[in-house]
Amino acid sequence: MAVTHNPSPVKRITPPSRREVTVITVSLAVWLAVTATFVGFRPEHLYLAVFLACMLLATGTTRRLVVALMPFILFGISYDWMNILPNYEVNPVDIFGLYSAEASLFGITLPAASPEVAGVIVTPNEWWAMHATPVLDFLAGCFYLCWVPVPILFGLWLYFGKQYSVYLHFSLVFLFVNLLGFALYYVHPAAPPWYVAMHGFDFIPGTHGETAGLGRWDEMMGVGIFDGLYSRNSNVFAALPSLHAAYMLIAFIYSLKARCGAWLRVLFAVICLGIWFTAVYTSHHYIIDVLAGIGVTLIGILIFEQGLMRISGFRRFINSYQSYIAG
Repeated sequence: MAVTHNPSPVKRITPPSRREVTVITVSLAVWLAVTATFVGFRPEHLYLAVFLACMLLATGTTRRLVVALMPFILFGISYDWMNILPNYEVNPVDIFGLYSAEASLFGITLPAASPEVAGVIVTPNEWWAMHATPVLDFLAGCFYLCWVPVPILFGLWLYFGKQYSVYLHFSLVFLFVNLLGFALYYVHPAAPPWYVAMHGFDFIPGTHGETAGLGRWDEMMGVGIFDGLYSRNSNVFAALPSLHAAYMLIAFIYSLKARCGAWLRVLFAVICLGIWFTAVYTSHHYIIDVLAGIGVTLIGILIFEQGLMRISGFRRFINSYQSYIAG
C-alpha cells in the first residue's frame, strides 16, 4: 500500500495592506522632514529610515518586530528631537542651587590634612574625584555601557520568548518614564557635577557634553567609546532626574514579572546598583539626580500599571497591540 506524503504548507509572505503602506510612508517622511528641518540631517537618519522601511515592507515577521520595537524607536526619536528646543531656552538652569543642596544633604567634610582643606565640605562627586582608582574606573565604564543595550536586549529576549504581555508593559513603561524625564528637563534644567568642576557656576549656553570620569575608562582601554557618545551631546543641562538610574531599574522590576531565572534578576540588580554608583563616581550625576531618577521610575510604573491600565480604551489598545505583534 503506497504511503502518500502530504507536503507541508508553504507559508506565504503577507504583503502590507494599503493602510499599512500609507502609515509607514507618512510616518517616515514626517520624521525625516522634522529632523532635517529642526535638528539637522545626518546620514544615519537616512540609513535608519531605509532600514526601517525595508523591515516594515519585507514580511509580516519583520513588520511585527519593528512595530514591537516602536517604543524604543520613539524613545530615540524623542531624545533626538529635544535638540529642536534646548531646555535652557525654556527655563533657567539650576547650577549653584543643586550643587548646594547636594553638599548640604550628602556633603563630606575633608580631614585636616592641611590648613587649606581642613573642614572644607565637598560633594560625593568631588570626593570620589580625589579617590578614583583604576579598578573602580574599569568597573564604572563597564556598568555604564549597559544602561541602554541591556534593557533593549532584555526586551528582545521577552519578545522572542513570546512573553508579549510583559514585553509590552516593559517597553511602554520604558518610553513613558523617558517622556516624564524629558518633560522634567524642560521644567527644571540642571547642570551635572562635571559642569561645575569645569565651568564653575556660570551659565554657558551651547556647552557640549563631556566624558568626565568615564574618560579614564576610554584612556585605560585605548578606545573612544564614551568620547563618541558624549562629545556630540548638546543636552548637557539634563541631569535631574538621572534617567541613567531609571533604565536598569525598569528592567529589574519587569524581570520580576517575567519567566526568567533568579540569576538574571540578580545580574540586573547588580548592574542597576553599579550604574547608580557610576553616575556619582564619574561626576555625571549628583546623588539627588539618582534619587530623582528612581522616583520618576516608580511614579511612571505606578501611573502606567495602576492608572492607564485601568482605562478600558487604553487596555483595548494594549490588547490590540499585543495581538498584532504576536501574529
